[in-house]
Amino acid sequence: MLMQTHEARLKALREELKRRDLSGFVIPISDEHMSEYVGDYAQRLNWLTGFGGSAGFAAVTLDHAAIFVDGRYTVQVKDQVDGNLFEYRSIPGDSLGAWLTEKAGDGAAIAYDPWLHTWSWVEALEAEVEPKGVRMVPADSNPIDAVWADQPAPSDAVAFSHEDALSGRSSSEKRGEIADWLTANDLDAVVIPALDSIAWLLNIRGSDVEHTPVAHSYVIAHKDGRADLFMAPEKITPELTQHLGNAVTIRDCNQFTAALGEFAGKRVSVDPEFGVVGIAQGLRAGGANFVFKQDPTILAKAIKNPVEQQGHRDAQERDGAAVSRFLRWLEVNAPSGEIDELTAAAKLEGFRREHGDLRDTSFDTISAASGHAALPHYKVDEETNIPIPPGSIYLVDSGGQYPAGTTDITRTVWINSADGSAEPTAEMKDRFTRVLKGHIQIDRARFPQGTNGGQIDAFARQYLWEAGVDYAHGTGHGVGSFLGVHEGPQRIAKPSGGQAGTSQELFAGMILSNEPGYYKAGEFGIRIENLVLTVEQEIANAEGAYLGFETLTFVPLDRTLIAKELLTDSEIAWVDDYHARVRDLIAPQLSGDDLAWLERECAPL
Repeated sequence: MLMQTHEARLKALREELKRRDLSGFVIPISDEHMSEYVGDYAQRLNWLTGFGGSAGFAAVTLDHAAIFVDGRYTVQVKDQVDGNLFEYRSIPGDSLGAWLTEKAGDGAAIAYDPWLHTWSWVEALEAEVEPKGVRMVPADSNPIDAVWADQPAPSDAVAFSHEDALSGRSSSEKRGEIADWLTANDLDAVVIPALDSIAWLLNIRGSDVEHTPVAHSYVIAHKDGRADLFMAPEKITPELTQHLGNAVTIRDCNQFTAALGEFAGKRVSVDPEFGVVGIAQGLRAGGANFVFKQDPTILAKAIKNPVEQQGHRDAQERDGAAVSRFLRWLEVNAPSGEIDELTAAAKLEGFRREHGDLRDTSFDTISAASGHAALPHYKVDEETNIPIPPGSIYLVDSGGQYPAGTTDITRTVWINSADGSAEPTAEMKDRFTRVLKGHIQIDRARFPQGTNGGQIDAFARQYLWEAGVDYAHGTGHGVGSFLGVHEGPQRIAKPSGGQAGTSQELFAGMILSNEPGYYKAGEFGIRIENLVLTVEQEIANAEGAYLGFETLTFVPLDRTLIAKELLTDSEIAWVDDYHARVRDLIAPQLSGDDLAWLERECAPL
């Protein structure tokens, strides 16, 4: 019998907990690989609560329930989750441990799925609740799966090869480097559960996760250069087997847990951010001496080789033409008031499909009109969709997955009235221009080798700070090569608050976003985002090695929102030079009215 209401689902979960003699259960948005995006089968939090955000978790006891989200989702969670069933809790301010000890009480046994949480998460929670008499118990199986009658099955899509002509390096070469790393660290093997790390290491891709071209699998890499790939048999083709070669042993994914027990007396590494409790338990039960070290593919994957760099440039060139055509279409059609957020997002995807080998969008397009643009992580759906109002700001953050590279771009534009008389307010132009000035400072940054993203974040914020305003998200994230649009370990963000990646040194070859913003709640939002490539920088008489950024994204900026009087001469020159390069790269791909629009938008300020 299918349960249609969240009240019925919550009741069924509690009955299952009682049957197992458990006092409660913690439900994250996660899969066995700690992926950013998870398959439909792993959307347990959404099934239980109705929450559709990308970050958060719930805790359920026999008498209480709460959902924990950060500030990005304060509004969304109240729209989607019944407050009569779940308390709204804010993270990091509200502690899960404190809530559990208050609601569950002394002697409570709170279960968690050991395949959905990391070792460090469990250790930290245990340290908080066990002194209060609450036990954390790894569940033998997920209790939600036991009551979710129509739970989707994991994807059975076949995996496919990512050729060396696109990856720039062979899997054999990459596995050799991992073997050298293992030897240098006196390790026998490394368990790699992160799907993008597996894809990079073996030069394979898949379509198991929306927006990220990866295949559900695990890898154990050995110090002799061999690797075991654990994957469902239906996902393997003869072509993939040939591509992987004799040094990669393909094993059924159901054998993975048993394989963890094959390392008695051996030293095995697991990444603490991706190695879930179930992996550590399997290694320990088999007698392995496991240690926590960062996955050795992560930094190597982040530093793009020349082939990957050129692939990104090629993908960005196609993408720039598609987005430019969309912005011209928007300018013509949106003033009617008849274009809504979903229609705009679909039209943009259509232009992308016309302009290249688009395999997927790289994330859900943020198509945000009016006050929705003030929500940095807004996700439009049938319930939230609104017409784009004439005489307002519209923000679109989008990207594409192409075999040559992954794109991510945000443009903020003014939607005129039908008679062409609407003008942005002085405040809108001031904020847009301050965001632009910060964007320019990141783009032009020059910094010594050894600098991390946290050290240059303030470059983007300084002009907003002068006006007494700021934005609550990071300035930049890493981007993969036909992989995750959010890729570590590098970030540009405030170094406070323990944000992962802000202390990571930037290296030539790393790709990052450059996306400062400003958001006025309920009214409008502004963000300008290009991708940049970290490159070596020649500076006369420089004392040591210096780095800078090469711009990868080329789409016009909205001139209507620029307050030219706030720009310095050098900033005006930057805008004019940027638009000249946009014209040079994009104009050959356009014609007719699209080309005329581009020429107009790229004219000097």
